[in-house]
Amino acid sequence: MAQPFLHSTPVRYFLEVAGSGSVNQAAARLFVAPSAVSRQIAKLEDSFGTALFERQARGMALTAAGQRLAAHLRHAVLDAEQMLDQVRQLGQETSARVRVCCTEGFAADFMPAFMRDFWRAQPDSRVELMVGAPDAVSQWLLRGEADIGLKYAVAPEPGLRVEHSTRAPILAAMSPDHPLAGAERVALAEVVRHPLLVGSPGMTARQLFDLACNAQGLRYHPVFVSNFSSVMLPLLRSPQILLSGLLTVAHRVREGTVVARPFAEATVLRQRRLQILSLEGRTLSTPLRACVDALERAIAEAGGQG
Repeated sequence: MAQPFLHSTPVRYFLEVAGSGSVNQAAARLFVAPSAVSRQIAKLEDSFGTALFERQARGMALTAAGQRLAAHLRHAVLDAEQMLDQVRQLGQETSARVRVCCTEGFAADFMPAFMRDFWRAQPDSRVELMVGAPDAVSQWLLRGEADIGLKYAVAPEPGLRVEHSTRAPILAAMSPDHPLAGAERVALAEVVRHPLLVGSPGMTARQLFDLACNAQGLRYHPVFVSNFSSVMLPLLRSPQILLSGLLTVAHRVREGTVVARPFAEATVLRQRRLQILSLEGRTLSTPLRACVDALERAIAEAGGQG
């Protein structure tokens, strides 16, 4: 596909609507009127002779033809950007660009430590890091706004390729003086009797914990709920328990200020995966592949699970 077509107005507008699922949101991102976006989409559909979107009450859903086109265009645009970056590197105009996105639980401790090691190994890299909710990480990758994503997952996601996956059970984190701290494993029924610090309902740890509790007919009353684990961790005091992955609390575990215990039951609490993701069908450049390899090593060194 020719370069001018990749950068044409209809294609840019199409990709924005495909990424957001909304003409209004796409228009806001493009700083144009919604009617202008609609006209360009209609123009593109006319040129292909087929509908690219299904107009729904809550937004725009890609048709099968639209999904095929969106996947091709995203790959083509990213490959073109990657090629231009490589040309600039050969001309010594810029450093290798690595765009990483992750969920908040990795941002406070794991990612800064990873970046220090990565820069020592790749001193010419120019890194961009975006932090957001799990859905935001997926959308940044699908829209081509990030190259590599790090998040927890419980099921495959269409359009994304798993570069690395490892088991990431949910743990019960607590102070060393907590009554349950001496146990090698903790029972779900014991944990819910203590004050709990839990994530918001949209977070994977909270979703799976709720499923496990419902399966056993257990109820709990959290004392603190947040979508920001970095706020909850400093608040942790006995007899409170924080639901967490290992990477979120690893630095406190190393310091001896927190212990993290697995659950005794073979429940959904062990089914979560920690994944490094990229856009399906994309060929990663040498700097991006080096970043993926470095992330794998950092995860393994931190205990192999999140």
